[in-house]
Amino acid sequence: MHNKILILDFGSQYTQLIARAIRELQVYCEIQPCTKPVTYSPDLKGIILSGSPFSVNDAHAPKPDVAALAQHLPVLGVCYGAQLIASQSGAEVRPSAHREYGRAHLSIHSSSPLMATIEAGSQVWMSHSDSIQALPNGFELIAGTESIPVAAFKAAPDFAPHPVFGIQFHPEVTHSTDGRQILKNFIVDICGCRSDWTPSAFVEDTVKRIQEQVGTSGKVVMALSGGVDSTVAATLIHRAIGERLSCIFVDNGLLRKGEFEQVLEGYHHLGLNTKGVNARQRFYSALADVSDPEKKRKIIGGLFIDIFQEEATHIKGVSFLGQGTIYPDVIESLSVHGPSVTIKSHHNVGGLPEKMHMQLVEPLRFLFKDEVRRIGRELGIDELFLSRHPFPGPGLGIRILGAVSEEKAKLLQEADAIYIRHLHDSGYYGQVWQAGAILLPVQSVGVMGDERTYEYTLALRAVTSVDGMTADWAHLPYDLLARISNDIINQVRGINRVVFDISSKPPATIEWE
Repeated sequence: MHNKILILDFGSQYTQLIARAIRELQVYCEIQPCTKPVTYSPDLKGIILSGSPFSVNDAHAPKPDVAALAQHLPVLGVCYGAQLIASQSGAEVRPSAHREYGRAHLSIHSSSPLMATIEAGSQVWMSHSDSIQALPNGFELIAGTESIPVAAFKAAPDFAPHPVFGIQFHPEVTHSTDGRQILKNFIVDICGCRSDWTPSAFVEDTVKRIQEQVGTSGKVVMALSGGVDSTVAATLIHRAIGERLSCIFVDNGLLRKGEFEQVLEGYHHLGLNTKGVNARQRFYSALADVSDPEKKRKIIGGLFIDIFQEEATHIKGVSFLGQGTIYPDVIESLSVHGPSVTIKSHHNVGGLPEKMHMQLVEPLRFLFKDEVRRIGRELGIDELFLSRHPFPGPGLGIRILGAVSEEKAKLLQEADAIYIRHLHDSGYYGQVWQAGAILLPVQSVGVMGDERTYEYTLALRAVTSVDGMTADWAHLPYDLLARISNDIINQVRGINRVVFDISSKPPATIEWE
């Protein structure tokens, strides 16, 4: 049994970064909304309270009883979490005289296992407008900064039987120089967690869990997309139950150029029992004259489910459905106040199970994207799959702005293929998190030879990111962009103008629709 740390999410934009930092220490952790009661188990070793957009002085701010949590386990409060601990102990938390956003440097006031090996002057990242004015009696001041007196503290012994710490800064971000060490001090030294959550251990545990869930005769059917998540999930399930896994790969006519044939061949090399289904014309017909992005998503998703169901009915004795759901999909379907108001309609977390009345097998449900790739390498999966950029579920259907047609799909496939080839040839593909071309519903005047043209405009999108939750536009060299634009305009009849998207997420999204 692996040790576990629980992160209570108060709505901070950094909560996932805390989880990722802990996973990098080879310790398993989970995130749950702070409004959900904690279930205590022998493997749970500590609790971390995240930051929050709330102030502890807000009437509707979430305020679980920290002392009650610390009756069971050590607790670390980060930013809002620290203010919550102090506030519930009688300390005054109010707007700072000097608000801190960005870099600050610690002054160490007392030795503490939380700050073991951390030297005075260590850089940390602040993001708060409230501050703890003074600590309650019995609390130990561990560190401050030039602007605020309380940057780190330990609660009084009579607050709770287990250690309770608070830090005003964010150790999970890279700007906090010793942040990983501080988290390690809490998780390993204070909570006593073992660093044994490795890719090999995950594969071994997951294979056993799938075998127990499916049994000795159960069969699993799974839809594959050619992406990292579904490929790794299918390989894990195949390792557990072999040929009792049947896979279906649907060509909706909105894949990249040559992708259907290339990916199908790759699956056969992996030994996956996969059936390819050419359904291009059904999708083109269903999408004719539909411009609304959400309608397009629902049509593509709904038709995919129909085709998948049709194919699945030919497989006898199937009672389990495999899915490549990953942790960000799960987290995005939750919030501090329960289910999110809106969830992308192509997420893996919904759709198929309700219609097909099958039990779900989701081996990657608690993994981040980079962890999925590490598991894939542990399984020996070819980089053809592992290094692929994320690709939206609706495919080029949401990269063709406006109505979708076969003509536009082929036009975009040709242009996109040139773009991706240049990224590979230049060595930039591996430096970019996600890239793709977008066909705009805009036609403009151009000149080719002695003729004027009136053709489509193509936008190029390339972003850098760790997990897609936030992203910056990739700063590709001008000469590379010039070559890409030149080749697309010269080789793809129907496009006479190319533009490059320099928007970051937030405020923009990675996809345009």
